[in-house]
Amino acid sequence: MNLHFFPSRPIAWYLARTFFVRAIAVLASLVFLLMILDLLGESGRILAQPGNGEEQLWRYVSLRIPQLIQQFAPFAILLGTLITFATMNQHSEIIAMKAAGISAHQIIAPLMLTSLVMAGFLFVFNERFATRATAALNAWEDVGYGAVPPETGTKTNVWIRAGDDLIFARQVMGSGRDTRLSGVRIFDRDGTTLVGITEAESGRYARPGWELTNVRRFDVNNGVVSRAPSLKIGDDILPIQFTLASVDPDEQDFWMLRRSIDELERAGRSIRSAEANWWHKISGPLSGVLMPLLAAIAAFGLARSGQLFMRAVVGMGLGFSYFVADNFALALGNFGAYPPFLAAWGPFFLFLLIGETVLVRTEE
Repeated sequence: MNLHFFPSRPIAWYLARTFFVRAIAVLASLVFLLMILDLLGESGRILAQPGNGEEQLWRYVSLRIPQLIQQFAPFAILLGTLITFATMNQHSEIIAMKAAGISAHQIIAPLMLTSLVMAGFLFVFNERFATRATAALNAWEDVGYGAVPPETGTKTNVWIRAGDDLIFARQVMGSGRDTRLSGVRIFDRDGTTLVGITEAESGRYARPGWELTNVRRFDVNNGVVSRAPSLKIGDDILPIQFTLASVDPDEQDFWMLRRSIDELERAGRSIRSAEANWWHKISGPLSGVLMPLLAAIAAFGLARSGQLFMRAVVGMGLGFSYFVADNFALALGNFGAYPPFLAAWGPFFLFLLIGETVLVRTEE
């Protein structure tokens, strides 16, 4: 019995190289095609902003491509695996390997190791490039592809709740005692009944409370509009409620999101959604390691039996089923129905067992 985990070095290198080249080619093709379609849909909005032109279109492309790579790299690994295995099966290379005493696990092992290396690079890419590109693109989209205010840490379109009232700030700048608001709108409610709407041009933290300037208030019951140069509100509203109100895991890297989770916990806010996304920053890129195992069914069986296409379809179905289950579990984790760790890792371990069971029962 051959107990080695890998086949011979030449075969392992051949399998890994063939798979890597095809996975990268699939990823490049997907990103190129999707980028063209996405740019066709957004170019009208970008060019509608006065002063925008070709430079802004290229800027959009540079910010969107990292997001596409982050989203579709696991799909590319799945399709690259299917193409590799189906081609080798059709050319009887898999049969030759098995005739030489190489087991199904040894055939898959070089691809899984290559996928693990690719997952490591993808994790670094996501943390170093994709998160920054997402933050920049979201800020640019929020201002209609116009000029983004040169503030560091600026958050846009922030909602918080203070008792029954809802408070909206178009922009939140700074942090701590230096927190400043602009485009403030307060929806005064008595229970669930709206009694007034207060608008202010800007606001600053007054230690305690918030000092609003250029205030306009509309009384719903009387239909009267009143104005005031300033107004103080919310002595019990802290700056951290605004700065943590819109924690977007896609805009923060692994360590920054961990700090945000700790701050949310200290502020008494729910951390289930943020923690599930924090775990998913690891399980997401690592999902590529599962793809060779789930697509392995396309590698085996006689090509001349006429079932190669069906095997490839089944392998693709297993791979896409994983992505559906992963998104579903993460949505339940964000909603609070699943514990964060289970939401991020449950589908990974489930499909690891499914893939291994299918491989053992059919080939080993």
